[in-house]
Amino acid sequence: MINSMPKAGFNLNEHIPKVIGVFVLVVVIALGGYYFGYHNATFYSLQNITNDGTRADADYSVYWQAWQMLKQNHVDSDKKTDTDLLYGSIGGLAQSFDDPHTVFFPPEEGQKFAEEVNGSFGGIGAEIGNKDGFINVVAPLKASPAERAGLEAGDLILKIGATSTEDLDVNQAITLIRGPIGTTVVLNIFRKEKWVQPRDILIIRERIELPTLDLTFHDSGKIAQIQLYAFNQNASFKFYEAASKALLKGAKGIVLDLRNNPGGYLEVATELAGWFVDRGALIVSERFKTGPDQPFLSSGNGALKKLPIVILINKGSASASEILAGALRDVRGAKIVGEKSYGKGTVQELMDLKDGSSLKITIAHWVMPKGQILDHNGIVPDFEVIPTDEQITEKKDVQLDKALEVMRAELNGVALPAVAVQ
Repeated sequence: MINSMPKAGFNLNEHIPKVIGVFVLVVVIALGGYYFGYHNATFYSLQNITNDGTRADADYSVYWQAWQMLKQNHVDSDKKTDTDLLYGSIGGLAQSFDDPHTVFFPPEEGQKFAEEVNGSFGGIGAEIGNKDGFINVVAPLKASPAERAGLEAGDLILKIGATSTEDLDVNQAITLIRGPIGTTVVLNIFRKEKWVQPRDILIIRERIELPTLDLTFHDSGKIAQIQLYAFNQNASFKFYEAASKALLKGAKGIVLDLRNNPGGYLEVATELAGWFVDRGALIVSERFKTGPDQPFLSSGNGALKKLPIVILINKGSASASEILAGALRDVRGAKIVGEKSYGKGTVQELMDLKDGSSLKITIAHWVMPKGQILDHNGIVPDFEVIPTDEQITEKKDVQLDKALEVMRAELNGVALPAVAVQ
């Protein structure tokens, strides 16, 4: 039997302070040893083990070794927080894919972008992209400050103000180009194969309202030119209005003008394709890292499927524009006039991280009905027409002239040979 009472002659109250003192001393020594050991030890993660416990073909301890060396030795290490190093690491991880569309956004960048979009900020009215490692103009929008200043699809942006674009991603470049309405931005532009030296172009920022569609008739209404500027939320209804007017006027052929159209919603592209092909026709497929291709089928009424169609594209035709143009050629045999398109043929998804930062990740390739992968390849026209600077200055639309020539030939039952025109 265990006796829980103290023995006679033993005064517990006299010994309590000594016991507490020894306990406190032991705790202090233990904590001090832990603190000294923690701050003087070198920590590396386990080799070849990821944070979810799976194996990886890399020695992650090298990363932590580099982290420690940079913090201890870099002359400006006291100016960088651990969060700065972490975000820089994730940004480098995204860049390692050599994909300009896979980008890391720290929380403050996403917040600043939202504030600029919702506030009194202006822009130049141009779609900006990154191709072959250069920030470039995908397409200037119709009647925008960029178009009035003379920017063209394919122009390289070497500087934004005094800032070189060499180390910028697209979102950083866009942030620099945007600014308060009425202020100016100077872009240092180089036009490949046309200019010997770069040129500074000054542009006044404006509030940008995206145009959607224009309808023009040629040859006394026999040919309807539908110029689509974007695959936005208004495009389906605007196209319905234009197509209805063309049919009521008795148009015999359609010139679908997708020049300087940077794209937009895929759903709009498949719906518009449905005006020209049977419902349910394959328009494009998504090809992911694993698994079967995801097909996207046309939806629409097929009201224009019996009319001949000629499509206009140029270097500023990207994404949904390329999908629609390529699908109508593959499915309908439509003739394409103009210049090789931009070659934006990937799908991105924005994924949030737990601290408010995010990753925009390329998750799939677009594949045309006959198997062509769009990315980097673009759509090559059947009739290549490259306007000269003089023709552009004189407002001579040689690409449209060629498209109308091809359409007239089709209406007369004549097949023109594909040739390059300059």
